[in-house]
Amino acid sequence: MDSGLIQKMGCKGLISFGNQLFRRKVVDCTREDSRLSRCLNTFDLVALGVGSTLGAGVYVLAGAVARENAGPAIVISFLIAALASVLAGLCYGEFGARVPKTGSAYLYSYVTVGELWAFITGWNLILSYVIGGYFWCHCSVLSKIIHLGTSSVARAWSATFDELIGKHIETFFEQYMSMNAPGILAKYPDVFSVLIILILTGLLTVGVKESAMVNKVFTCINVLVLCFVMVSGFVKGSIENWRIPENITSIHNGTDVPPHGVGGFMPYGFSGVLSGAATCFYAFVGFDCIATTGEEVKNPQKAIPIGIVASLLICFVAYFGVSAALTLMMPYYLLDTSSPLPVAFKYVKWEGANYAVAVGSLCALSTSLLGSMFPMPRVIYAMAEDGLLFKCLARVNERTKTPMIATIISGAIAAVMAFLFDLKVLVDLMSIGTLLAYSLVAACVLVLRYQPEQPNLAYQMASTTDEVDNNESVSTSESQTGFLPEEEERCSLKAVLFPQNTDPSKLSGFIVSVSSCIVGFLIVTFCGFTILHKKALINGTTCVVSLLVGFLLCFIVTVVIWRQPESKTKLSFKVPFLPILPILSIFVNVYLMMQLDSGTWIRFAIWMFFGFVIYFAYGMWHSVEASYSAPTDAERSTENNADSGK
Repeated sequence: MDSGLIQKMGCKGLISFGNQLFRRKVVDCTREDSRLSRCLNTFDLVALGVGSTLGAGVYVLAGAVARENAGPAIVISFLIAALASVLAGLCYGEFGARVPKTGSAYLYSYVTVGELWAFITGWNLILSYVIGGYFWCHCSVLSKIIHLGTSSVARAWSATFDELIGKHIETFFEQYMSMNAPGILAKYPDVFSVLIILILTGLLTVGVKESAMVNKVFTCINVLVLCFVMVSGFVKGSIENWRIPENITSIHNGTDVPPHGVGGFMPYGFSGVLSGAATCFYAFVGFDCIATTGEEVKNPQKAIPIGIVASLLICFVAYFGVSAALTLMMPYYLLDTSSPLPVAFKYVKWEGANYAVAVGSLCALSTSLLGSMFPMPRVIYAMAEDGLLFKCLARVNERTKTPMIATIISGAIAAVMAFLFDLKVLVDLMSIGTLLAYSLVAACVLVLRYQPEQPNLAYQMASTTDEVDNNESVSTSESQTGFLPEEEERCSLKAVLFPQNTDPSKLSGFIVSVSSCIVGFLIVTFCGFTILHKKALINGTTCVVSLLVGFLLCFIVTVVIWRQPESKTKLSFKVPFLPILPILSIFVNVYLMMQLDSGTWIRFAIWMFFGFVIYFAYGMWHSVEASYSAPTDAERSTENNADSGK
């Protein structure tokens, strides 16, 4: 063999390897059949989203943020956080209409940016759901749980119940089964949390309809309790608590007063409001579980977007109302950071209301636990069905129509972790997985909206029934390589800024893909620079100029994307104001990811190492898409003969 032939074969091998990493999934959404039970309606999805999102955080978060960050202006913090969450929610809503299948962000990434990114997303979603996450606030609110995952919420449920009965469970297990490994293992094995997880695992294996019914009951109780809290606050509260003067020593007879800023409605300034909003953003994490129900809901193309937006709206009203009621009932600087509602009711001499708060807390923890456990096996099932995880995990029980093996294994892993581990050592990993998924979904919406119409179902899946030509043949090779335009287009400055076509072309789609990558790089650089060089930004002008240049470049690239023609595919729901909203969503998510400490990123790298071992050793070679895109024996023989002839 001569060296030229060897180099050519090496280049072919490298290109083939790259194509394997970034091959996209083709989804046939014209077929209604599903191995799972399609029995959920829109109300079920709203209840699932509210139950998963409106967890125990609503009972503790408002007090902590109001006292330490925002004061009565916490209501504005929740408004800003809700708007930031809606950016991600709208992107999920469009993909729910576009790809109404099981898999959530994993599937959305697979359809748009390829297999490797899809595996990374799915692997991190599994981490988020199984380990769970607390997000412990970095904005001077320490040790405050905002969002809980499966293992951690089970321990929180156990601790809350134990608190109500006088801590008898903790006393018994610390006395007889104490574990002395601080920072790694818990103080004692939590048998009660294991029991809770096993009960809910059994419920999930019985059937999705039964699980949805239990979730609706607990969610309704939780919402009723929160309505009671809001009404109580407005009845017993006073608007004067939003007008507290800066000098309040006279009110407290000269005694020492806790730090309270400058008083008034916004005692810590607008910077405090923004700091509180960054913390409150994590209170809205959880709605993405709705996106995993694509094959179990009736009319998913309408139900999923409505469910996501409605659940976020209900959660915002609840957080807004509870925080307003709390700061009206008592001065913000006196709020208790661990049990604000019981202390507030004691302050207004309504101690009996604490029983309702206790019931609401347990119901909130129950729905949060169910909301964390529900999507976990469905992501595992979707990845296993695509061949990226072990095929046995994709088995569906014929009677209950649930992914039973995936449900049992994920429940068992969560139970072991809740039984043994002190999850504080893994505190922020859930945040990375969730924020990465949000960022990728926003990027996928941005890319996919500007792609040309394809003669395959990967891009026609959103079309209405009358637009789909069922007689049209689908070429698997075209689904992997793209659709070539009839006329060759030339890339020029005029074509970039003033495209002639009113419909997306291969060139305009390529321009948007490259521009999106540039925007992503600029956002990561901008956020990293801002986080790592805070002092330099305050003291120097050079850094500020650098950031302004980066912002200007990002603005120019955004304009380039905006100038490209959008796809006219009809969807039941579309993200408005493209490309601004997806780019803003990516910015918010990346900025919050950059605030996580180095230890979290190291643990994330370790988790990803194990994931890559599984993907490159198993998933890459057993991928279902690999069998579709692999050349036939005849094609290989023809290519080999041609090469040997040369």
